[in-house]
Amino acid sequence: MKIAMIGQKQIPSREGGVEIVVEELATRMVLRGHAVTCYNRSLSQKKTPKNYKGVKLIKNFTIRKKGLAAMTSSLIGSIKILFSNCDVVHYHAEGPCTMIWIPKFFSHKRILATIHGLDWQRSKWSGFATKYIHWGEKMAVRYADEIIVLSRNMQDYFWNTYRRRTCFIPNAISKPEKRDANIIRQAYGLEKDSYILFLGRIVPEKGVHYLIEAFKALSTSKKLVIAGGSSDTEEYFHSLKKQAIGNKNILFTGFVEGEILEELYSNCYLYCLPSDLEGMPMSLLEAMSYGNCCLVSDIAECREVVEKKAITFRAGSVASLKQALNRLLQNEKIVQKYKEQAQSFILKKYNWEQVVTETLKLYERGEGSHDEAKN
Repeated sequence: MKIAMIGQKQIPSREGGVEIVVEELATRMVLRGHAVTCYNRSLSQKKTPKNYKGVKLIKNFTIRKKGLAAMTSSLIGSIKILFSNCDVVHYHAEGPCTMIWIPKFFSHKRILATIHGLDWQRSKWSGFATKYIHWGEKMAVRYADEIIVLSRNMQDYFWNTYRRRTCFIPNAISKPEKRDANIIRQAYGLEKDSYILFLGRIVPEKGVHYLIEAFKALSTSKKLVIAGGSSDTEEYFHSLKKQAIGNKNILFTGFVEGEILEELYSNCYLYCLPSDLEGMPMSLLEAMSYGNCCLVSDIAECREVVEKKAITFRAGSVASLKQALNRLLQNEKIVQKYKEQAQSFILKKYNWEQVVTETLKLYERGEGSHDEAKN
């Protein structure tokens, strides 16, 4: 098949979960003999490759301003797709789905949408941007031949809200290579088991402010490492740094990738994800794949991933988070217990090859009624 993917910022990239998912799907589909083209945003003046691991890359004109990047890139990309010979168009994320009507009205291509999360609920958006992204959700409901969701909770949302049948295909993870603490020792003074790790986009719904407040109330020699870059949320990022003033054990690394990222996952005492809102958190899958003890908020999307193989605290509660952190810091045996079972559990539960197989089945499926029943 000839497949077009649109909605991601760019690949190759680790800017967010969408980019990781698109890269995994596209490169693995190429290995199975399919022709895949990814329509990336034009986010810099740097020369970018036209091919990545057999995936054809096309840059779309993009206005690099908050609220306009996804709109302009998905508009231009959707028009370009009209004149391509692709059989399938796969949109990723709600914002880009506002343009899903273009190939629907003006071509006979099969159209799919993956909803990675209810993006219009994210606190970085307000006013027109929120309404625009919500409209993208409605366009996907109306025009996509198939909608993929990443959690059972999201599947229930689309059925209860729109009576729209969706397909549950979660994200997945591959077995990583663990690394000793070399680069992070030199760069940040970090040793194995000497720090608590948060790794992800620095946005309000990730709840990093809860984590800093709880950590500041603890008595511990361990450090808190906050790894990740902002995503149109510089004001929030600055507020976190202000919140951490006076505590020398709170460290901000900024955006990380490659060996530094691998070392951070490989050597942390525990990983914490205090989110208020998620689609399906790739960072949590990654943390567990490295064999980490994970402490997560008890939102449905996190509980669905970890089942009983991680510890949860009450979402939005600094007191509950502090209590859980304190318990884990004082009891290494509990931490070790969760570390021993995390990797095998997560690798067995979430497999990329199975995800690719299920997605390709949807590409090949003939059109049918998509509003009569829920999968």
